[in-house]
Amino acid sequence: MMTVLATLEHQLELLARQGCANLLTRTLQGIEKEGLRVRPDGQIAQTPHPQGLGSALTHKYITTDYSEALLEFITPVHESPESALAFLSDLHAFSWQQLGDEQLWCASMPCEIAGEDAIPIANYGSSNVGRLKHVYRQGLKYRYGKMMQTIAGIHYNFSLPEAFWPQWQAICENSDSLQEFRSASYFRLIRNFRRYGWLLLYLFGASPALSASFMAGRSHQLETLNANTLYLPWATSLRMSDLGYSNKAQASLQICFNHLDSYADSLQQAIHTSHAAYEDIGVKVDGEYRQLNTNVLQIENEYYSDIRPKRVTQSGEKPVHALIKRGVEYIEVRNTDINPLLPLGMDLDQARFLNVFLISCLLGQADDLDEAECRMVAENHSRVVNRGREPGLKLLTPAGEVSREALGYQVLEKVAKTAALLDDAQGTDHYRRSVSLQRAKLEDSALTPSAQVLKALRESGMGYSEWVLAISSEHRANLEPLIDPAVKQSLLDEAARSLTEQAELEQAEQPPFDQFLADYVAR
Repeated sequence: MMTVLATLEHQLELLARQGCANLLTRTLQGIEKEGLRVRPDGQIAQTPHPQGLGSALTHKYITTDYSEALLEFITPVHESPESALAFLSDLHAFSWQQLGDEQLWCASMPCEIAGEDAIPIANYGSSNVGRLKHVYRQGLKYRYGKMMQTIAGIHYNFSLPEAFWPQWQAICENSDSLQEFRSASYFRLIRNFRRYGWLLLYLFGASPALSASFMAGRSHQLETLNANTLYLPWATSLRMSDLGYSNKAQASLQICFNHLDSYADSLQQAIHTSHAAYEDIGVKVDGEYRQLNTNVLQIENEYYSDIRPKRVTQSGEKPVHALIKRGVEYIEVRNTDINPLLPLGMDLDQARFLNVFLISCLLGQADDLDEAECRMVAENHSRVVNRGREPGLKLLTPAGEVSREALGYQVLEKVAKTAALLDDAQGTDHYRRSVSLQRAKLEDSALTPSAQVLKALRESGMGYSEWVLAISSEHRANLEPLIDPAVKQSLLDEAARSLTEQAELEQAEQPPFDQFLADYVAR
């Protein structure tokens, strides 16, 4: 770890000496947040996507994920975490005003669900693009089951400003094209994120418990908290465990995160390689599509990873092709639980810490991840999500096992140096504060969100679903009145515009869906 710190210190010193530290403070961020619509009794909603929210296919900011009941809010790219969270708050308030007596679930693990038949798959209308999205979700049902798809989370999109890259490239004395240099730098970030991402699960994991209905008919090692609640006493994020948003069917995938070319090659291989178990499902059976194809992955998004390199796609373009042609544009962090104790599921201190953590990963060690280190990363992930707060927990390093606290302090020492540079450039103490708050969680695990959730659950005397529903109602009462009238009108206008756009898509001449799908899969 000392070599890691020395490397980072050298990078920070170069940036400060060249007067570039201020560019690191100009982060670009956007937030995607999912949340189930539920009935007043806490059951998953069976109603269609509310008309007042516009078209889930074409709305810029409000759509659905897997289920018709699983809303997804998407903020634009913002130049500060404050403004991104403010926009997210407006999306919550506006949506609540369109939901009537339905509620927006404020936790990652889902509400009480009677069974898979109670989970409506998202519908995007009759256009070919809309049907493609629906069939993809049918494929997820046949491959993994519906229940896993009701889990919600927060995706945090992060990038540095364009002005940073040529200056940083000059400092690094790198002679590649700017596109190649930027992509390589983002993959450096990704490699270090995978090394140290366990710390984010410890610090921000907020799903140590779940509704007993989620595990109905499945074997598990969870303990009973009360009649309707299962949990693990030291868990941080069951959402990110084998019970949640991961699946054994993808365990054999060898997606390489070291460099863009190897990442794209391994992903494309999975997209174009048929899988025997999926061949057994069939593609079109009795006139109805069950999946887009029989390949290991129907599309890139089917691969569940805790971080992704991303680029905005052009119309009809596949994400992996966009990356190959134009390089990495931003990073999507996907391991963030929704904290039910926070009105938006995350707060400003968390966003600031994510920024300084990601910058530290960008400037950290340049080594590739070999197979042995990948296995170590996977094992640390498993230990932290299932028993991250366990007293005496040890994690793996190349030099042997180290206590959670010791390893965490080493990572935070690195992040604190980046925080000091950013604060000095801005004349603030915001980033130092965000790091200090996380250090306190290492000193006392009772301060972590997972511990706080279990404490609140026990003190309430309620089951998981009853408790989350009550907290959801409190958040709604506090946030719904805060939306600015002008913002509300702009969102009403966007809803109307999106409905018009979907109608135009459906009325336009288009090829038969069979041909459209064949062309799409062949790309």
